[in-house]
Amino acid sequence: MPRYKLTIEYDGTPFVGWQVQDNGVSVQGVITEAIAAFTGEHVSLQGAGRTDAGVHALGQLAHVDLAKDWDVDTVRDAINFHLRPQPIAVLTAESVADTFEARFSAIKRHYRYRIINRRADLALEQNRAWRVPRPLDSAAMHTAAQQLIGRHDFTTFRATECQAKSPVKTLDQLDVARDGDEVRITASARSFLHHQVRSMVGSLVHVGEGKWSAEDLGAALAARDRTACGQVAPPHGLYLVRVEY
Repeated sequence: MPRYKLTIEYDGTPFVGWQVQDNGVSVQGVITEAIAAFTGEHVSLQGAGRTDAGVHALGQLAHVDLAKDWDVDTVRDAINFHLRPQPIAVLTAESVADTFEARFSAIKRHYRYRIINRRADLALEQNRAWRVPRPLDSAAMHTAAQQLIGRHDFTTFRATECQAKSPVKTLDQLDVARDGDEVRITASARSFLHHQVRSMVGSLVHVGEGKWSAEDLGAALAARDRTACGQVAPPHGLYLVRVEY
């Protein structure tokens, strides 16, 4: 059966997350229904990352096997037609070998977390970023973030319900940069634990507010204890930006 790689953009606000669940509408479920409306097939759609409720994607990757060898532009356009008016778009469809796996073939995932650091409420950016009204020292946040780079036991920054076999992950990048009122945090790794990025961001905000030092963040990591984590940043500031293969 021909296999197609889909690059997908979505607003996670109205969904319970990527993965099909019993408690609401999922991104995976909506796309699967759109494919069924297009092809008449009930398929298995496999994604590269299981984003949580409220988390967005600029470049989620998924693969699907279809019975017919379709033109890739037809696959993209037909799925998008049946997705409307849901806030999901297939950006590209590509033919790939049947050995390609959206999840297991990935070598790196890139996430972005957006903070709007201002007193005023959000209008245009509501549900697109986390508003933090207290001043943040983004330089101090970036310096502290470097303590988390490398291979570590990230139990402190792991959700209690995380199903990963091991809390040990290798974090390749964790950068903090400011552009006006926006503080942008970029995280890259082959894979992440459940809530790892949001947990790291919440703890970095403690640093930015002056509540924690860089040493406090390092001590939290070394504790390997979920109770040592700072606050968990809300989901609506998080974006799955890109997946590398």
